[in-house]
Amino acid sequence: MRKLIVSEFITLDGVIQSPGYPDEDPSGGFEAGGWQQRYFDDVFGRAAMGGLAASGGLLLGRRTYEIFAGHWPKQPADDPLAAIINGLPKYVVSTTLTEPLGWENSHLLQSDVAQAVGELKDQDGKDLRVVGSGELVQTLMEQDLVDEYALMIHPLVVGGGKRLFRDGNPGTSLRLVESTTTTTGVLIVSYVPADR
Repeated sequence: MRKLIVSEFITLDGVIQSPGYPDEDPSGGFEAGGWQQRYFDDVFGRAAMGGLAASGGLLLGRRTYEIFAGHWPKQPADDPLAAIINGLPKYVVSTTLTEPLGWENSHLLQSDVAQAVGELKDQDGKDLRVVGSGELVQTLMEQDLVDEYALMIHPLVVGGGKRLFRDGNPGTSLRLVESTTTTTGVLIVSYVPADR
C-alpha cells in the first residue's frame, strides 16, 4: 500500500498560493506571487528533488496540472527536475477536463475522488505526492486520505491568500517525523497523523 504525501511550499501564516512566480495564481487579488523564489538554496533543492525522485506519481488538481503542463514539458531535456516531473505518472482530479492535455504519462480521474485515490493508494509501488493543488488537498483532508504532510515553511508572512489549513478543516493531531533547516531559514518538515 502506498502513502499519500501532501507536499507544499507554505508561508509562516499558512499561505500556499502562487509560490513560484507572480502570475501563477492571482485569484482573489493575490499580489504576493513568487514569494518562494528568494529562499531557494542547495538544501532546499536537494529536498525538493529527493521528494519528487522518491515518488511513484503525482496527484494533481486541475489548476496545478494546467500550470505544470504549460511549463515542465517545455524545459530542456537536461534539466534534472523536469526529467523527474515529466517522467512521473500524473493523476489529475478534475470534473471539467475531458483529457489531460496530452502531457506524457497523464491519467484523468473523474470519478469519486475518495474511491479513485483509495484505489491508487492500494496499489503496490512508491508513494504518491500531491504538489500544490490546494482545492484537491482540502478534499483529501476531509476524506482522511492524507498520510503525511511534507512542508517547506518559509520565514515570511504575506498577510492573506489561500491557506493549506482552513476554517472548517477537520482537526487532527500530527507527529513530527523529520526536520531540516535551510541556510535561508526555511523549515523542511514532515508530519504524519499521530494515530498512524
